[in-house]
Amino acid sequence: MSNVGKGIVAGLAATLVLSLMMLMKGAMGLMPGLDPIAMIAAMMGVSAALAWAVHFMIGVVLWGGGFAVVQTSLPGKQFWVRGVLFAIGAWLIMMVVMMPMAGVGVFGMSLGMMAPVMTLVMHVVFGAVLGGVYGALVKREVVARA
Repeated sequence: MSNVGKGIVAGLAATLVLSLMMLMKGAMGLMPGLDPIAMIAAMMGVSAALAWAVHFMIGVVLWGGGFAVVQTSLPGKQFWVRGVLFAIGAWLIMMVVMMPMAGVGVFGMSLGMMAPVMTLVMHVVFGAVLGGVYGALVKREVVARA
């Protein structure tokens, strides 16, 4: 499997974990205004189902594949550390580009201070899973070749 393929598989795993966290947050009633799927749906004028598909495409293809391409340029020896650093970059893009586009201001501050904090925590978990799964796939290939 190519490195981009490994990144896509890792992106799928990380996006599944992130999505479960988003659903749990919603089920607990935490920060109902912070609903990335509703934000995507509103920005694009599409259904929630299509917004979920876009969410997965971003996490799997853009961030998963993108991580595979740039991970060797990131600091850290462990893949999960590189994944966390990469995801913090993705979080920053979300905070300064997507949040204002969604109408909630830079860093989503119109939703309160917990918006950037909660999204940062979720992105850190996303990055750890992304890097961890990618690293496991790389190591598995190395062992298989030996």
